[in-house]
Amino acid sequence: MKSQVDLSTQLGTIKLTNPIIAASGTFGHGDEVAKLCDPKMLGAVTAKSQAPFVWAGNPSPRLYPVPSGMVNAVGLQGRGIEHWVKEDLPALRAQGARVIASVWGFEVSDFAQATKALAEVRDELIGIEVNLSCPNHGAGSTVFSHDPELSATVVRAVVDVSGGLPILAKLSAGVADLPEVAGAVIAAGAMGLTLVNTFRALVIDTETRRPALGGAGGGLSGPAIKVIALRAVHDVAQAFPRIPIVGTGGVLTGTDAVEMLMAGASAVGVGTATFTEPRAMHRISNELEKWCRKHGVSSVSELVGSLQEPKS
Repeated sequence: MKSQVDLSTQLGTIKLTNPIIAASGTFGHGDEVAKLCDPKMLGAVTAKSQAPFVWAGNPSPRLYPVPSGMVNAVGLQGRGIEHWVKEDLPALRAQGARVIASVWGFEVSDFAQATKALAEVRDELIGIEVNLSCPNHGAGSTVFSHDPELSATVVRAVVDVSGGLPILAKLSAGVADLPEVAGAVIAAGAMGLTLVNTFRALVIDTETRRPALGGAGGGLSGPAIKVIALRAVHDVAQAFPRIPIVGTGGVLTGTDAVEMLMAGASAVGVGTATFTEPRAMHRISNELEKWCRKHGVSSVSELVGSLQEPKS
């Protein structure tokens, strides 16, 4: 008889039955992917980021495969938070998903307004992710997470109207001092962090001498960024050992998930893998459980922050 592995994990005040979380922007707005990948078997689903207004996103083409990853310039297309609350969230909840909403905006007030719109469905959510770090929602747009003070201002505005829902700040590793930004949003009231978002990237069509994507630049995701994401999670976990982290970036296998947990993440976000394999999160979860059984680990919580640092 196979020994049982406890897959549950504590993400701050959020109890998850499984550490694998669908990353924002990759599971659809509502139940599109849920029809292929049963969300009841996941820790949670982070919905696509929504603003308090309709946003068309960037012109096509929006996706471009590159070695060991993908560059996307979707640009946070969406019908707005009110439509999501009325139409998309109920469909996702009907599939049994534990949902983390995600909000974005061009101004601080946009984030607050989007969060206010979630008040009526507060009981249908387990948390709110504040997307401070999307690199591709329009030329000249502010990447809030590049500025600690601005990031903190956004988080404070969201916390004030969140009705007590746990707040996760999604940050970028494309900064000189990520722990500084992390410290700023934690001090502003973020319960936890999502690390990391995609990385600013550019793909060039040499035949036309123009950018290959309609939005010019985009965001790199996939296996190529895993080692950077691991370093980001590790550095922030070392600086703030009690702060829960969702480690995201380049996770394709159960072993990748183990690495994220060892680096200091309490949960693991999976995104790009689902584009070619919609049920990838189920496989990754199963591989994680098998790894634990093989190595005598009875609970995935034992792995969190278990990386053994070299002696100085």
